[in-house]
Amino acid sequence: MTGTPLRLLLDPVGSDLEAALACEAEVFLSTYGNTAEEFELEYGPYAAQTGFMTVLDETGWALATARFIAPGPAGLKTLNDTARAPWGVDGVRSARAAGIDPDRTWDVATIAVRRAPGRTTLCSAALYHGIVTAALANGIESIVMIMDARPRRLLSSSGLHPNVLPGTGEGEYLGSPNSIPLWANLHRMFDQQRRNNPEAYRLIYQAIGLDGITLPTDWTWSADMAAVAADVPVPRRGATASTPS
Repeated sequence: MTGTPLRLLLDPVGSDLEAALACEAEVFLSTYGNTAEEFELEYGPYAAQTGFMTVLDETGWALATARFIAPGPAGLKTLNDTARAPWGVDGVRSARAAGIDPDRTWDVATIAVRRAPGRTTLCSAALYHGIVTAALANGIESIVMIMDARPRRLLSSSGLHPNVLPGTGEGEYLGSPNSIPLWANLHRMFDQQRRNNPEAYRLIYQAIGLDGITLPTDWTWSADMAAVAADVPVPRRGATASTPS
């Protein structure tokens, strides 16, 4: 990587949060055709339970952003959305059948990574590191997500293999023709990665090799920050080339 260090932020605020949301909005618009109105319809009900993390460059431009949904009154979006076509599955029942405790689970709702020569892979690894580190620091055991086939292949190439949520399979979802509901116990998934792909494990889990990225010193997620994010409108900006996750 060239240039000054990048920053990985948990709970970005102010202009940092606006930059994170702009990154997410542009990536999902250009890749899946998701508009600001669609994002508000889909994710607005979970705003009080939503956290963000983002990778910013030296100018404050967001290169990558992740949105996660914590347990709360609205439930987890992945488990709610499996009731939709094409799945028609009771997500909570399916999760419990897999041994998931929804009260100790985060929903990885979006991962958006811009194409940045020399930085794209590093930014993706930083987000994955941030998700697992923050989740475990906050007493979370498992994650759920609905993931498009292409980023799922990229995830698998790093030695991370989440499981298919019982009763589901690939189907069309929010502009993606081939998405699938997934779940993973974090300890088991990363232990498997440690054994099968130790180099990726050192990078993603241990952050060995995330040179040039300043990481948070406090991984505690504050539900109060969700209220801050809920008041920030999704930016309406032109789409750019992107790598979805």
